[in-house]
Amino acid sequence: MHLQKNVVGYLEASAERTPQATAVEDASESLTYAELLERSKRAGTALAHANVARQGVVIALEKSAKMLAVMMGTLFAGAFYVPVDPHMPSSRLGQIVARLGASVIVTDDQTIVSDLGDAVTLRVMSPDELFAADVDEAALTTARANTLETDPAYVLFTSGSTGEPKGVTISHHAIASFIESFTTTFGFTSQDRFGNQAPFDFDVSTKDIYSALSLGATLVIIPRELFMQPVALVEYLGQHSVTVLIWAVAAMGIVSTYHALEGARLDTIRMALFSGEVMPRRHLADWRSHLPQATFVNLYGPTEITCNCLYHVLDPDRSYDEGIPLGESFAHCNVYLLSADGSQVQEAGEKGEIAVSGPSLSLGYLGMPEVTQAAFVQNPLNHVFPELVYRSGDLGVYSDQGELFFAGRADNQIKYQGHRIELEEIDLAFERFEGVTRCRCVFDEKSKRLRAFYEGTAERQELLDLAKDQLPSHMRPSSIERLDDMPLNKHGKVDRKQLVETWKRLRRERRAGGTR
Repeated sequence: MHLQKNVVGYLEASAERTPQATAVEDASESLTYAELLERSKRAGTALAHANVARQGVVIALEKSAKMLAVMMGTLFAGAFYVPVDPHMPSSRLGQIVARLGASVIVTDDQTIVSDLGDAVTLRVMSPDELFAADVDEAALTTARANTLETDPAYVLFTSGSTGEPKGVTISHHAIASFIESFTTTFGFTSQDRFGNQAPFDFDVSTKDIYSALSLGATLVIIPRELFMQPVALVEYLGQHSVTVLIWAVAAMGIVSTYHALEGARLDTIRMALFSGEVMPRRHLADWRSHLPQATFVNLYGPTEITCNCLYHVLDPDRSYDEGIPLGESFAHCNVYLLSADGSQVQEAGEKGEIAVSGPSLSLGYLGMPEVTQAAFVQNPLNHVFPELVYRSGDLGVYSDQGELFFAGRADNQIKYQGHRIELEEIDLAFERFEGVTRCRCVFDEKSKRLRAFYEGTAERQELLDLAKDQLPSHMRPSSIERLDDMPLNKHGKVDRKQLVETWKRLRRERRAGGTR
């Protein structure tokens, strides 16, 4: 596979090789590579005429073949795409638009922009408007000539500890470097059918999209609502002859929790790759027992390094009682464990921070130079030439057998429903509400739930209702409790671990009193 300087080159090359092969299918339509290319070029022409070169184009659509064409069209126009959840609270969308300085949003819902207020000026373009344009090859050629492989291809906004979402900026070269290594490692082919689980504003989808486009394979976009209907979801996989799953652990857990694999015929699935958090043993055992023909792979990697840097192919004869290792690094990157002083950790049992170097590192956080410089630093193991590493904040530890295992976080960031969340962002969101003097959020590992605690006069239910308008669904606490005083540690800071114990105590008291 040729390493593309501009990732739309994957679409172009596949359309030239196999124009009538199916590129993408969703619940409502199917597009060949020739059709996807044509639609993408039309969208690219309309956006090029809107003068979006080197800008971010916000795309607020449900994942679909239509959205994929808009994303590729954005790249044809020399811009970078910024996919967002169309159901995102308007306040958060406003933060993203302000950070980008965006001038165009592509959406089917005009009210998304009207809810932002008069302070935000955005040109709203619908997908149908983009696809109605006649292809202007001259405009697309000019845009292509002015796009470098180091330019951004997309920006994904994740949670930020400052109370504002962070825009992780990924270049064309970063995607190409990762995808070449990823597809080669697992031997994907043009005959594969990738069952897309992740929304397009979640970087897991990058693996589905660009693996398929680079190989001339088929991207099968699974409707979002099916992940609330596990039996129908499994039936969909069989009906569409999906061969590869690259899913978040949370999504796989939904299927096994509701025993949706019982009696299912999924003979076409040959590989299941999972990531986002540690896979619970019972969920893994259920999947492996029902898909004995499939190869299972544990993937690890933060958004900032373009998807993944470590992988472990599971041994079907191994029980994994000690947990699943993170595995070895992909060929395009190096992974280190670093101590607090920057020295390399190699001893078994000693924890270190996972750091990554290589060509797939993000360009940084959009408009946040100080935050970028704190996370992307000179490799402390290299004193000869400039070399950046990304310090992930994730901790790892080597076993006596030399295998690397995940060992928690060095800060207040967590993984929840496949998303990385900074607990401080939730704290700050609640502290903006009237009647809240202080808020601290914790993650209850046992129940896998977010719990919020606050001091102040506000009513609990009122705060939960307000959170729906301010926070995306994966950042809304399952419960909120008012406390007279927060528990403090010896340094005078709120003790989040003690808050988990506070929740357990309150739950016991309510059960004893006959209330829930």
